[in-house]
Amino acid sequence: MAEVSKNSVTTTLITENEHGQRLDNLLLKKCKGVPKSHVYSIVRSGQVRVNGRRAEVSYRLQSGDLLRMPPLRIAVAEHEVVAGAELKVHLPVIFEDEGLLVVDKPAGIAVHGGSGESFGVIEALRRQRPQARFLELAHRLDRETSGVLLLGKKRSVLLALHEMFRAGGLGGGARGADKRYLVLVCGRWMDPLRNVRLPLLKYLQASGERRVRVSEEGKAAHTVFRLLARWQHFSLLEAELRTGRTHQIRVHLAQLGYPIAGDEKYGDFALNKALSREGLKRMFLHAWKMRLPHPLHGTELRLEAALPASLNGFLQGISVKETQDYGKKI
Repeated sequence: MAEVSKNSVTTTLITENEHGQRLDNLLLKKCKGVPKSHVYSIVRSGQVRVNGRRAEVSYRLQSGDLLRMPPLRIAVAEHEVVAGAELKVHLPVIFEDEGLLVVDKPAGIAVHGGSGESFGVIEALRRQRPQARFLELAHRLDRETSGVLLLGKKRSVLLALHEMFRAGGLGGGARGADKRYLVLVCGRWMDPLRNVRLPLLKYLQASGERRVRVSEEGKAAHTVFRLLARWQHFSLLEAELRTGRTHQIRVHLAQLGYPIAGDEKYGDFALNKALSREGLKRMFLHAWKMRLPHPLHGTELRLEAALPASLNGFLQGISVKETQDYGKKI
């Protein structure tokens, strides 16, 4: 890595494109190569100013705001990223009509840029479809999660989807969406069907990273788990979301003692290293199916994204090696 010294104060005028974005998210996007902890430090110490005043990391920027950043030393990769490389992201289309676009998101790409990510699904699609007048995410998937992702091509569709996910939500029903995930957990899950109701609270670590934990002070969260297959050291579950909290499936399972295989935030880190050597290079969480009424005309939509080949291959490997003791490898 080569280092580039920025010796002068940088002043930026916030435009409509940045309007409403959190200060920390914008800084992390602009300050590529700067440690996240340092970005949060310069905000809290008052070195970053908005309209000449201190601002909290959670401040929502407004059009016309004047953002001042101090000199920074930014680590720059010696190999430049080829311009337009993000256009090569393969996003298979599951369904599309005049108001709705549904894609099969691959693991390893964020749904949008920000928080240290240079680009995401929404930026790639907008550049691939420059003629699109409107294209917005209807919901989110974690960067490590693959599968069904909905986008609105009309504002009316987007608002209807937001209302559907928020208020009546998940779990199906006349107005709701039924969202199902495939998840591989570490351990032998015994219950054919289990309802998990544990409230979840979002918080920031000292580094500024967002995390979620089970807490009575948190918001209500409900997940339904169904056992699909079980081996000596792993279990394949279907997870049905009845609420849509951040990291809900991941935190519920970790709290129960069944962390998701390959989960780098809430999982078994030592075991994850062993699983990586066995071929699992990502978190085993896949947005499998969604059923919902179409926002424009109410016709039922049944959307499905097949399990990626890498995850399917790992499952086949488990069947062959189910007697192997992963615990001896770590």
